[in-house]
Amino acid sequence: MNLIIDIGNSSAKVALYDGGMLIDKERLKAVDIAQIRNLIGKRPVKGAIVSSVNSDPTGLLSLLHDISPVVHCLTWQSRYPFMVDYETPETLGVDRLAAAAGAMLHQPGTSLLVIDAGSALTIDLMTDGKYQGGSISPGLSMRFRALHEYTGRLPLAEPGSTFSFPGRSTKDAMTGGVIMGLVFEINEYIRTFEERHKTLTVVITGGDGELVSSFTDRKMIFYPDLVTDGLNYLLDYNV
Repeated sequence: MNLIIDIGNSSAKVALYDGGMLIDKERLKAVDIAQIRNLIGKRPVKGAIVSSVNSDPTGLLSLLHDISPVVHCLTWQSRYPFMVDYETPETLGVDRLAAAAGAMLHQPGTSLLVIDAGSALTIDLMTDGKYQGGSISPGLSMRFRALHEYTGRLPLAEPGSTFSFPGRSTKDAMTGGVIMGLVFEINEYIRTFEERHKTLTVVITGGDGELVSSFTDRKMIFYPDLVTDGLNYLLDYNV
């Protein structure tokens, strides 16, 4: 059994895989070794992988050696089943590489546009067996907070699937403005890259992935566990 730990900007995801199958998962506000042990229970762990874009996982790695005989910390220097064509790979978030690996696992042999709608919106391109780079912009929650924190009177709105568009109240104007602004951004990215790559497959993940994909007018496939799927793949690939 593989133990997967994905430490993001706002939370951590812990998952257990048996072969290529996800069998258990939990989202934590912060990594807690006691909670990880509780999730594992008496199930034997053969390998563990840690991906972090938030904090230095060194302390966690030492604790994990008591749980698993093999512990891999994912970095830009890890082995990947594709070339990384990026000018500054040492600055590249490993979660983006894990999502790319997950997309390749689920949709092999095609050009891929990988969208992660989380704390940040990342859009990454995979063609010809290469990670080609992508873009980073604020995610939904960050955009809502910016409207509230950088204005004098606008309230803090939250993502929701029900709003008038165009907005007939300030709340709806904010909700529709943020969500549909992000949707229009994604639609244009897809349209642009579809013109360049005719066989492009679009996949989306992230905490806001399902909400965002419900408003887009472009075909995409939602994978809620794309990053942990990719991390499980990369653990086996490196070990």
